[in-house]
Order: sequence, then C-alpha cells, then structure tokens
Amino acid sequence: MLDYDAEAAAYDATRGGVPRAEAAARALLGLVPESARTLLDIGCGTGLVTERMALARPALRVLGTDASYGMARFARQRIGAVALADARRLPLPAAAVDAVGTVWLLHLLRGAGDVRAVVSEAARVLRPGGVFVTTVDKDAAHDVGSDIDELFAPYLRPSPSDPEELVVAYAAEAGLDVVGENRFLGHGQGRTPQRAAREVRAGHFVSRLELPGAAGDDLAAALLALPEPDRPRPEPEYRLLAFRRRG
Repeated sequence: MLDYDAEAAAYDATRGGVPRAEAAARALLGLVPESARTLLDIGCGTGLVTERMALARPALRVLGTDASYGMARFARQRIGAVALADARRLPLPAAAVDAVGTVWLLHLLRGAGDVRAVVSEAARVLRPGGVFVTTVDKDAAHDVGSDIDELFAPYLRPSPSDPEELVVAYAAEAGLDVVGENRFLGHGQGRTPQRAAREVRAGHFVSRLELPGAAGDDLAAALLALPEPDRPRPEPEYRLLAFRRRG
C-alpha cells in the first residue's frame, strides 16, 4: 500500500490534476439531487475532487474525511471541514448528511470486511432518502486493451475488492437501493510503459497486481521493452453507482 502521507504533496500532479478531479466531481454531482444540502466525501485525499464539488454547487455544504494526515492536511486547506478518520468508523451521528461520496476508495480496501464496513457506515450517516455514490470496478477500468494490459494480465489479482455485484450486495444489506450510474474519463491516466514501469517498482499497483519475489522487476523490464515507451495509452473510463437509503 502507498504511504499516502509521503505521496500527498505530489499526488494531484501524478493523478490527472484538475481535469480529472473536475470530471469526477461533475459525474458524482450528477447523481446527487439538487435538494441535497450536505455531502460527506469519504477518503477525500487532498480534497481536489471535494473542492470541485463545493465550487460547482455553492448551496451544498461539503465535508471530507481521510485516514491519512498528509492528505487531510491538504484537503483542509481547500475545503476547511475535514476530519482525520477511519472510513469504517466515521465521526458523525446517524442520519447526519444528505449525500455521501467515495471516489477511488473501495478498491484499496483489502482487509476482511472493510468494504462492507465502509458501505454500512455510509448508510448509517445518511438521512432516509439520502444518496450514496461510489466508484466500482476501479482497477478494471484501467484495462483498456493496451500492450501494457497484456503484460499485466498474468499478475492480476483474482478478486478485486470493489466489483459491482459485491458493492450492490453490501449496499442492499445496509438498506441502500441502486438508483443510477454515471461514467467519467480518467484525464491524465493514460499510462506510458515508462510510467507503468516506475509505478510497478514503486509499489503503486498493490490493489491490482500480485508481484511476488522478483516479479516486479521482471514486469518493469518487460514494460520498458515495449515500443514507444513514452507514448500514453488510452485513458480509463470510471464508473459510479448511486444508491438511495430506504425509509
């Protein structure tokens, strides 16, 4: 797993920056009713997406939480109302907000019961009729049929933590029903073989790849041997699902 405290300063620049954040914020808000007055962004990271949501809808009070101090520090400079918190135990009372969002979070949760716990917490803090919006199948979105993906294929984890069917099942347990979906482009996420090799060596693919022993070095070498190593491959398209709390 990445050290998000150490990554915080460079995180936005290496993850598509403002264009990617604006695309995510626009797609998420497209699933949140105009009547919503409060939104909690769980795992808000540096707050770049959170800030874009606040700017796009001034009448919406946007809050954030993140488990990384470094990330939360950046987010607090952008939106102010940010708490350092475990997504499985949110520092909010029940039925406190009108909407909850999680963007690029569930795929990182590899502990037993973690995804179920986060979905349950999102449902707990939602008011009846409130909306929970989350990315699903995040790592699968990066499989764009490129030569990089062909090299990744033998190392893919057999069981991602955020497949649609699993998230939908956990949501149903928590009293949440599917009410919509949206998609957005991962601007700046079309990888080059050179970048993919650097990220493999830095351990950036732990949610997607299993690289025991020297497999990481072998994969990085194979990536660097691909033609046009500095040409970006196609950008991923991410999926959001929206759920409404019953009652």
